Amino acid sequence: MNETGAVLAMPAVVEGRRPSVMRRLLRRPPAVIAMAMVAAFVVIALAAPHVAPYDPIKQNFLAIRKAPSDAYRLGTDEVGRDVLSRLVWGARASLLAGVIPVTIALVVSIPLGLLSGCAGGWLDGLIMRITDAMLAIPFLIVAIALAAFLGPSLTNAMIAIGIAALPTFLRLARGTALAITTEEYIESARSLGCSRVRVAVRHVLPNIVPPLLIQSSLTAAAAIIAEASLSFLGLGQQPPAPSWGSMLNAAQRYLVQAPWMAIYPGLMIFGIVMSLNVLGDALRDALDPKHH
Repeated sequence: MNETGAVLAMPAVVEGRRPSVMRRLLRRPPAVIAMAMVAAFVVIALAAPHVAPYDPIKQNFLAIRKAPSDAYRLGTDEVGRDVLSRLVWGARASLLAGVIPVTIALVVSIPLGLLSGCAGGWLDGLIMRITDAMLAIPFLIVAIALAAFLGPSLTNAMIAIGIAALPTFLRLARGTALAITTEEYIESARSLGCSRVRVAVRHVLPNIVPPLLIQSSLTAAAAIIAEASLSFLGLGQQPPAPSWGSMLNAAQRYLVQAPWMAIYPGLMIFGIVMSLNVLGDALRDALDPKHH
């Protein structure tokens, strides 16, 4: 969530420019690896019923804390559930946690950011003061407080994360809109009689999308960490439904006897978060005119 300054520093996209973003991304090996890992993560999450070898919630008291073997590739947990199957199904919770909160933040921040940046006045001041108040509290603290207030569940956790992420998107949308409204082609459009709504939708909106896309990738990574944290604390996905965060919570009591219970969920969180951050940096470079 601390990437906002870097995103704001990106120059506005020149209207009419149609950069081949995918081609520029494919020229960067780290970006290609990151995209492949994100794609694999999405495929595994969507195909979980067909990929998981066992029922993720079925207990087997004859196979408690079994080490990785041919029968259980990544071992079993404290009640004999297959770790690999729980990792695969837990990817679904993380995928939802990465997509839904970002969607909530985008849907709310784009119209409010355009309104604040293009209209100005007392309305802009009101929106920004509320945004500043929310930004004064750390992102994860806001998410935890809202999840505790709404009640423990994956749905409430995603809503809480989306609300917590909203101020960053709103400030970015508003700041980018303000920068674009000072461009000469905006003044030309106004002088030709274009209404504020037409200027905002036709000229400003397309130019605030690229930085918001970059922020979406970075925020998705933060949202996955937040969901894992909430599930670890018992405020996210509820047992016995699998979640990487709740798996880490259960594993902390068996770090010596069964270290695989903590290693594999931790590696999954690290891998997808790192991939999304690398992809966000690559997107920023690909959409930055200075790098062309």
